[in-house]
Amino acid sequence: MSGTILEPGQIEAAASKPPFFNLPPRELFVLRAERLERLADGHPMGDYLRLLAGVCRAQQQVLDNPPALPAADPHRTRECLAHGMPPLATDTLVREGGWLPVLDAWLEAYEVPANPAVEAAIEQLRTADAGQRIAWATTLLSGQYDALPAALVPFLGAALQTAWTQLALELDFSTLREREDQAHCPCCGAPAMAGVIRHRGQMNGLRYLVCSLCAGEWHYVRLKCSHCQSTKKLDYLHFEGSPQGIKAEVCPGCDSYLKLLYLELAPDGETLSADLATLDLDLLLAEQGHQRRAPNLLLAPGGEG
Repeated sequence: MSGTILEPGQIEAAASKPPFFNLPPRELFVLRAERLERLADGHPMGDYLRLLAGVCRAQQQVLDNPPALPAADPHRTRECLAHGMPPLATDTLVREGGWLPVLDAWLEAYEVPANPAVEAAIEQLRTADAGQRIAWATTLLSGQYDALPAALVPFLGAALQTAWTQLALELDFSTLREREDQAHCPCCGAPAMAGVIRHRGQMNGLRYLVCSLCAGEWHYVRLKCSHCQSTKKLDYLHFEGSPQGIKAEVCPGCDSYLKLLYLELAPDGETLSADLATLDLDLLLAEQGHQRRAPNLLLAPGGEG
């Protein structure tokens, strides 16, 4: 049998090459909950951060004991990975409704606080039929926030995140091919929520975009706008002394921005919680005319859920 012989230098290079795609840890949601609870202390939005910590803890309960979901078709998965298509594409799977058992499991796990607005939102989700739930989810994942009640966003978003994270953790991405300018998640096709700048090992100094849905991370070169791919005069804005390690990469070409979490500044940081704890930065950037195009599924634009 013939094959390619690698020289020692090539072997070392292959072994040291940073991964293109990283799956989220299985304890993702409890890590988020713990980080949100720490950030809530003394924070102006502390009550809201603690509310979402409870949302994340319910997500972890479901992920630890997940309901049965339709298995991914092995042939379709292989073909998608081979041709650069997301195997868990949201635009088709969300309409098929296979994720609905996760919503029911999350509603069962979530400890509803004594808050009339939260109680009403949870009841609205509980009593909605499958068609209505799918319609709401479809509009949420397509960014049409005006087409569903704002109060439902963090709870429906949490269920969708849990479902796609569960599905992603069951797949093998070892054959996933890296593509330049991969602006959307190679696993599910959802847009990035934020970016993270790694600071250790072979990923030191690299930027990974973090999926707003499945929480997978994929490598994306630094100093390039993830929306329009421009590399001209990008600006980096932050509040001096902010403990969250967040900076906003602002593109003058398309007037959009993406938040970046620098782990060297916040070694125990986590992107979703850091994003929610720095909404004051979003307000400042909006006042300056910059647009946020990166969704956080636990937050309705223009309000606190």
